[in-house]
Parts: sequence; structure tokens; C-alpha cells
Amino acid sequence: MNNEEKYINPFTDFGFKKLFGTEFNKELLIDFLNQVLGDREQVQDLTYLNSENLGNTQTDRKAIFDLYCENEQGEKFIIELQNVKQQYFKDRSIFYSTFPIQSQAPKGKEWDYYLKAVYTIGILNFSFPDQIDYERFMREVQLIDRETAEVFYDKLTFIYLEMPKFKKTEDELVSHFDKWLYVLKNLHRLQDRPVKLQEKVFEKLFSEAEIAKLNKEEMRAYEESLKVYRDNKNSMDYAIETARKDRDIEIAKAMKKYGDPVDKIAAITGLTKEEIEKL
Repeated sequence: MNNEEKYINPFTDFGFKKLFGTEFNKELLIDFLNQVLGDREQVQDLTYLNSENLGNTQTDRKAIFDLYCENEQGEKFIIELQNVKQQYFKDRSIFYSTFPIQSQAPKGKEWDYYLKAVYTIGILNFSFPDQIDYERFMREVQLIDRETAEVFYDKLTFIYLEMPKFKKTEDELVSHFDKWLYVLKNLHRLQDRPVKLQEKVFEKLFSEAEIAKLNKEEMRAYEESLKVYRDNKNSMDYAIETARKDRDIEIAKAMKKYGDPVDKIAAITGLTKEEIEKL
């Protein structure tokens, strides 16, 4: 671990659950969720639920959530931290949402199919590849009528925060929501609490995030979690770089085929002249 780091990385499994997954720090999660939900509603209290959810039978596939909570109204919240792209990430997200839906069906009783709302909130350390708007870092998804664009069903909501797209500096922070995204993205790089993050909730967050306050068992767990995070990140960075290099090679081959000069190909693709000449 980098000895200069003062605060834990919230994108590690340990860091995320340390800050948001304990009863002692429940106010941090409530404040964060209220900023994500915006004007839709405000959570007053949360109850942590079992994060391991089984299907209807012992042989059914299970779902293990990072955090699974219920508010005072009985509405369910799945909060997921996702560092690595998955081929079927959207499918997985939909699949996971079915567990809190099915759990609401009472066993052996008459039921009119009334459901409480279910929210899936994904904090993503990557961006969706198919998004047209390259600046928008928050995506909210509900069932809509395709012809009228009206919301058909408002009790199933997916909210995704694409953290690489949030690029505001400290000086650009305006809303409380801005501040939350800034601290999530930059916490492990900071040495002190920024001037613009002086609210009590951030005072507690920075206090809880201090690496120096971890006991030996917590430090061991954090270092292991950090290793997993860095291994995954290195693998993802390598995959991205490899895909980019393959794309540049294909572009260079096409340009070379049409007789474009090597200097021009190099300027567009970033390949060296030696690499281009070998194609």
C-alpha cells in the first residue's frame, strides 16, 4: 500500500462497506442515498438486510449484494459497487432486482400483488460503452411507454453513477450531490478534508476513512481488498489498452492500403513509424 495514502479507497470492498455498510455509519449511507434520489423522496431511516438472497428453492441461483437495505416505508435498496465491466452487466442488474420483488410475496396468504418500490443504485468505476451523451454521469432507468415516453411503472428504478465521467474539481463543486461524488472519486488521493466539504456528514466520513485508525485486523482486510482492487484495475487497464492498440492497427492497415503517408498514419493512430512499416 502507498504509505502516502491517508484515507481508505472507497472503491475497495472493505472501504465501501466500512463507510456505508455498518449501523454506526448508517447516517452516511442515508445522506448519500438522499442525494442520489433527489426530489423523488427522502429516506429517514434504513434497516440493513441480509445481503445474500436465495431463490425460491435451494437449487436456484442466489444473489449476493454489496449492500441491501430497507427504508421506513418498506422500500428496498440494492447498492452495488462495480469496478470491472461485465459483458452482461445490465442483465445481472435486472436479475438482482427480481430478488427484492419476489421476496414481497407473502407465503400461504391471499395477496393482491401490491409491491413496494425497489431501487438499484450502481456506483460504477467505468462507463457504459453504448451511451451517446458522453458527459452525463448519472443514468436513471425506469419502465416507460415507448410511444409517449411516459413512465409506465415507477416502483422499479435503476440509477447508475458512471464515476469516470464526473470530472468536477473542488472549485467547481456546487451541490451536496457534487460533493458526494467528488469525495467518492478522490478520497484515497486526498491528504486533508477539502474546504468545500465542511458539512458534519463529511467530517464523520473523513474520520471513519483514516487508515491510521484501522486496527490490525482491519488493516489486514483492507490491504487484501486493496490488492484485489488493484489487480482488477490493472487487468481492466491492460484490456482497454490492448483493445485500443488493436483498433489503431486496423485503422493503420486501412490507411496504408489506400496509400496514406506514414507520417499521417502515425499522427492519427499513435503508432510508431516502425510499427506501421511492419504492417
